[in-house]
Amino acid sequence: MRLFSSLKVREKLRRKHQVSIEEVEECFLNRTKGFLEDTRTDHLTEPPTRWFISRTDRGRVLKVVFIEQPGQVYELKTAFEPSADEERIYDKYAQTI
Repeated sequence: MRLFSSLKVREKLRRKHQVSIEEVEECFLNRTKGFLEDTRTDHLTEPPTRWFISRTDRGRVLKVVFIEQPGQVYELKTAFEPSADEERIYDKYAQTI
């Protein structure tokens, strides 16, 4: 897995959400369920935007939003602490891996 993030995204994560790239990488490695696709009309992208919820090594819960590029390259869009509704949706629809 290769994680790509632009400088703009990294700055947004740090300033707005207080999330580090290392925490995002930990979430990818620690996840126990699959990805969900964001099918909201105003969020449609090509390739599709995907997301998941996972814990960092220190137990912080994050929602990670990304675009999967060919060759298992993940282009990070954002990461932040999920709402209760987002956690409910993920728990209900994501498949255990």
